[in-house]
Amino acid sequence: MNFDLVAHTILLTKAGSRAYGMHTASSDLDVKGVAIPPKQYYLGCMHAFEQADGKENIALFKHLLPENEVKNGLEGTVYELKKSLALLADGNPNQNDVLFCRDEDVIVCTKLGKLLRENRRIFISTRSRWSYAGYSRSQLKRIQLHRKYFTNPLGHEPDRAEFDLPDPIPKHKYDAAMDAIQKKLDSWEMDLSAVPSADRIDIQGQFASKLAEIQLTADQKWVCAGRAIGYNDDLLSRLEAERRFQRAQVEWKQYLNWKKNRNPERAALEEKFGVDLKHATHLIRLMKMCKEILETGQINVWRGGIDVEELQAIRAGALTYEQIVEYADKIEDECDALYKAGKCAVPKKPDVAAIDRLCVSMLETALSEGLV
Repeated sequence: MNFDLVAHTILLTKAGSRAYGMHTASSDLDVKGVAIPPKQYYLGCMHAFEQADGKENIALFKHLLPENEVKNGLEGTVYELKKSLALLADGNPNQNDVLFCRDEDVIVCTKLGKLLRENRRIFISTRSRWSYAGYSRSQLKRIQLHRKYFTNPLGHEPDRAEFDLPDPIPKHKYDAAMDAIQKKLDSWEMDLSAVPSADRIDIQGQFASKLAEIQLTADQKWVCAGRAIGYNDDLLSRLEAERRFQRAQVEWKQYLNWKKNRNPERAALEEKFGVDLKHATHLIRLMKMCKEILETGQINVWRGGIDVEELQAIRAGALTYEQIVEYADKIEDECDALYKAGKCAVPKKPDVAAIDRLCVSMLETALSEGLV
């Protein structure tokens, strides 16, 4: 990136806990934004820009922000316009926050930024059912992984003897065998590359449910693929042991990194309550927002006057791990019921034609008026 990011940012807003009304005295400031880089990034072939993140880039906006809000740290991401619009069309929760946050949480808003926020409703659709649930499930996976770490901590680095492995298979032979099995697995997959990511999550979720019904696990599929290309069970057993050993090594490294980088305050709460309360809070928030979108067509980023007290109580440890999972499952079931009954307050797909026209109009304006 070799242009003035601040000058080319058309929209920048608060995000994260401060945009939700859930921040505490120790909260940092998270920002999200949209930029239109100089015209050579669109008309030339030697430049590319998709997003700017990292402390160095986001620190460029520090002079625009309240000093008391950045004292604990500043982070965020600024996306190029077209990438931002694509994420919005998929119902991306983080990008929705930029368009639907309160006016008082807007930091930078040029004429084009204002136009983008004025047209925000063309992006809303039932894709939010899958995008918000997908993000919430990622929070649950983090909760479950961290819970596994502190309830059953790894005691030592894995070694080959634990997996009944003799000397390792030569790397080139192992890689060739694994590549062949993966190619066979890939050949069994549906090509969903042309399907929007939110719809893709829906299709993949339904397919996974069908596999679960017939009790076909990922490991069983892997063995079936190996047999299909002619590997005998002895070789497959050896390859599977090697694969489990390598996964254990990766998990060990992740575990050490988790221990090293844990926030001391969050770690203490996690040990006390048996769950990462920050992730748990966002898990419930995302599922509740998902249901609100389907029921009302509204995206309520600011949770004040809605459920901020409940979310703060969850953050303080009001629910157990089991209650949190049960609560999230209940809301997701309610979202499913709305979706399957066709009773959603939003269209099945965003207005892609209107989104495309908006993108063209914004870029033409930026170029013709010398705004980039």
